[in-house]
Amino acid sequence: MLLNVLKAKIHRASVTHAELHYEGSCAIDGRLLDISGIREYEQVHIFNINNGHRFVTYAIRGEEGSGVISVNGAAAHLAQPGDLVIICAYGQCDEQEMAEFKPTLVYVDRENRLTHTNQSIPAQAA
Repeated sequence: MLLNVLKAKIHRASVTHAELHYEGSCAIDGRLLDISGIREYEQVHIFNINNGHRFVTYAIRGEEGSGVISVNGAAAHLAQPGDLVIICAYGQCDEQEMAEFKPTLVYVDRENRLTHTNQSIPAQAA
């Protein structure tokens, strides 16, 4: 059986641009793509913390070190500059691979600069 699993996420990134008339996608600072392992043109799910919108698009490479997170095309209706988003990419693995699998979790500050990475999410307290 194949399992759909979180491959990587960029947590609480700040939207820098919302470009309605740019070709649809999400431009992500190339350095953050490399660190997270998210590939250009890979499908990503974006969760907007500010307004609750959740949408699917694909990643395109933004300028390295720029901090850019640009939500483009129709999705620009769902995010505005300053909104905090979680950008997730998913993959598939079988149950044997799952025993060893760890996602890449990337954490950034308000300027979308890397603060740290992790491979697990702490258990949520009751």
